[in-house]
Amino acid sequence: MNKTFFTSIIFLLTSIFVMAQNYPKLEETFRLKQLEPPTGKVRMVLDTDTYNEVDDQFALAYAFLSKEKIELEAVYAAPFHNSRSNGPADGMEKSYEEILRLLNMLGKSPDGFAFRGSDRYLKDVTKPIRSEAALDLVKKAMASSPENPLYVVPVGCITNIASAILIEPEIIKNIVVVWLGGNGLNWPHQKEFNLMQDVLAARVVFDSGVPFVVMPCRPVVSHFHTTIPELKYYLEGKSELSDYLYNIVVEYSGGRDAYSKVIWDVTAVAWLVNPGWIKTNLVHSPVLTDQVTFSVDHSRHFIRMAEELNRDAIFRDLFEKLTK
Repeated sequence: MNKTFFTSIIFLLTSIFVMAQNYPKLEETFRLKQLEPPTGKVRMVLDTDTYNEVDDQFALAYAFLSKEKIELEAVYAAPFHNSRSNGPADGMEKSYEEILRLLNMLGKSPDGFAFRGSDRYLKDVTKPIRSEAALDLVKKAMASSPENPLYVVPVGCITNIASAILIEPEIIKNIVVVWLGGNGLNWPHQKEFNLMQDVLAARVVFDSGVPFVVMPCRPVVSHFHTTIPELKYYLEGKSELSDYLYNIVVEYSGGRDAYSKVIWDVTAVAWLVNPGWIKTNLVHSPVLTDQVTFSVDHSRHFIRMAEELNRDAIFRDLFEKLTK
């Protein structure tokens, strides 16, 4: 059998399995209403592979400190596997420990607030991974309502969110997911770290019909850069937290000259703080193929996707809150 034909059959069967899940059917008018940029204060949970690099730490601090627009109700540790971990379970545990360090600097108890997530990636689009994080998300989402939805902000692989949806599909009525992951619709591939970590989980969320806002890494969020001199000017010596954030970027840079760092994950939070800083448009939810590319199908439901951002406005607000 031709290999291309075989992989196409596997993809088709996987897609059928995903679409056959018992997801509630949301009316498109309802979904579009839920996808409108928020105008008031929102309830939010953050799902983060915090130790993966150095941007998640900024996102967590920013979400916690943006109390005028965000009521942060929980933080979930997501799995990751790269040079900073020896596997997804180790990555999740290191992320959980990093969450605890940050919460300590923020003066927030982790009790009932920080939860361990999945220790592995999805192996089957019909079988969720039950974790403290996924179960807490289900609990909070079921206690929410369409009129007062829970904003779920994953800034790593989307395993915990996909698992929660598979555990209790009804939650898609009461949540809006804002994900930093993948690339733009016209980018040649989706081999981006957050998406590639768990392709099956990403496929579940794209296909579930949940109100979904995507911050694509390239070519949009990749513009959200900062430099060591800028961080030194705004953060060094201002507080324990600001010093910690500055120093982890310096360490991560490895002493490279003319170095800049993308602080990607902040943008997913920034859209909730001020949607005017990030231009988004409605697009049809793409089909995530077995080649890890997007295929466009205009008969599919709508999602919202970022197209450009105001880098300076977001950093100005971030630095002000980190040093206030």
